[in-house]
Formats: sequence, C-alpha cells, structure tokens
Amino acid sequence: MLDMSEVGFLKRVVVGNDNPNRFREPEEVERAVAFLNRCLNEAPKGRIVGSEKNFTLLQLGEHQVVLQWTVYHVGFKRKPFWMDDDAR
Repeated sequence: MLDMSEVGFLKRVVVGNDNPNRFREPEEVERAVAFLNRCLNEAPKGRIVGSEKNFTLLQLGEHQVVLQWTVYHVGFKRKPFWMDDDAR
C-alpha cells in the first residue's frame, strides 16, 4: 500500500476525448490506456491516487455530441526511469 506521504512524483494520464477542437483517434486512446497500464504494472509500480470523470456537450449542426474522458492521477515514490518528460 502506498502512503500519500510517500508520493514523490505524480503523473496525470488522460484517457478519452478531452479537447473539442481535436478529436482523438481510437489508437491514441488505446495508447493512453497502455501507458496507464504500464504505470500501474512496471517497476516502480504506481498507484491511482485520484481520478476525474469529465464530459462536455457539443452542438454540431443539428447533432449533439458528448465528449467523455477520465483523468487518472498516478502516484509514484519516485519518477520511473522509463518515463521521459514528454510522455503523454
């Protein structure tokens, strides 16, 4: 169990369509899920310390579109060596 006082690095991982000006391709969403799984399964293992569930409604002509996304906050004792600064 990871105690919050031990969290030295926090990574924010967005899964889903969070930008109404740029829809994410299914492959991008799959890559975000794969990155989240890597954060939770590879050493040093991270733990989800929080999550945000969001949505927005868009009106495109006569159609209403719902964008949904979840943001996972993954805590680590230290920054994983395999995670570079520009990762998701």
